[in-house]
Amino acid sequence: MAFDREALQRRLDALSGNRRKKSSTWRPTEGEEATVRLLSFPNNDGQPFKELWFYYNIGNNPGLLAPYQFGDPDPIQDLIKKLRSDDNRDSYELAKKLYPKMRVYAPIIVRGEEDKGVQIWGFGKMVYQSLLNIMLDEDYGDITDPSSGRDVKVTCTREAGRKWATTTVRPRGKDSALSTKADQGSGWMSNIPDPTQMYECKSHDELTKIINDWLNSDLDSEDDEGTSMGGNPKASTTPTDGSGYKSLDDAFADLMD
Repeated sequence: MAFDREALQRRLDALSGNRRKKSSTWRPTEGEEATVRLLSFPNNDGQPFKELWFYYNIGNNPGLLAPYQFGDPDPIQDLIKKLRSDDNRDSYELAKKLYPKMRVYAPIIVRGEEDKGVQIWGFGKMVYQSLLNIMLDEDYGDITDPSSGRDVKVTCTREAGRKWATTTVRPRGKDSALSTKADQGSGWMSNIPDPTQMYECKSHDELTKIINDWLNSDLDSEDDEGTSMGGNPKASTTPTDGSGYKSLDDAFADLMD
């Protein structure tokens, strides 16, 4: 019997760690409107979406998954605590640069792309607040319910003169089933990807080296520019939502490659 070459290749990629993480992710396209159906993550303490915390602007890294959120030793969080305990303005300013930032993930079905199955959409605080406000509005309720939830229109636009694009969400006027095919909907619900598997959490030693290298580069800048530690001109002018990237989505797209 002939073997399935594509199935063998997928298995080899999985064993080799070459499985494409980006294939299950989605992001809105600037200037276009998309319609999505949000699902809830199972076994997530009653929360529909997952929050992950990342460190930004440390060296050339677009984002570093913070180990402390998983209960693991975290040298960057240890440094933040130490800096906060110092009665020193420079220490306080450096600690602020190191504070982790939240990224939120939701499993979705993109209308018109149902053949791709469940995809993962990552967004920031503003979209997160909008979605939670919609769900807390009794006129809408649980928009992630597979039987009586609602599709959501997602629009990404950039206003003239603004550096970043803005993403807005608006629920459809009528509730609807996740799918008209019961087996398709149940299949989607049982195959929701885990966003924590999309990012590598670096080891304690790796993070220690990264943060030490970054601190040493700032000290070199102090010698050259006369600024205080943590006052590297490059670091201070870098956008807080992704070093060297036009948007946070761009930073995360690179991080998932």
